[in-house]
Amino acid sequence: QVQLVESGGGLVQAGGSLRLSCAASGFTFSSYTMGWFRQAPGKAREFGAAISLNGDSTYYADSVKGRFTISRDNAKNTVYLQMNSLKPEDTAVYYCGAGWGTLRIEEYDFWGQGTQVTVSS
Repeated sequence: QVQLVESGGGLVQAGGSLRLSCAASGFTFSSYTMGWFRQAPGKAREFGAAISLNGDSTYYADSVKGRFTISRDNAKNTVYLQMNSLKPEDTAVYYCGAGWGTLRIEEYDFWGQGTQVTVSS
């Protein structure tokens, strides 16, 4: 069955870094756009970053542009999110998704269970 398993979340101080990973199985990973979304308490899930099938195109929300980097390894069926210069407002549950689009939640077919990122001030 389809599985997306996120890892790498945790507690970090403002200004610090984390690297999230999302391991995929049960579908043809290289045929899907991969994205990272996040959901803070009391807020809707929002787009963070996305990467095209072969990794040659990336997309970022303005809120993370210049601080976060998305990448993928199709040989390992894994997508990554390198997060630098973290801010308290980056605190959220981070979800990876696999889909056919980039920016919109409805463009994603599969989702992971999420990993918590907490940034302390």
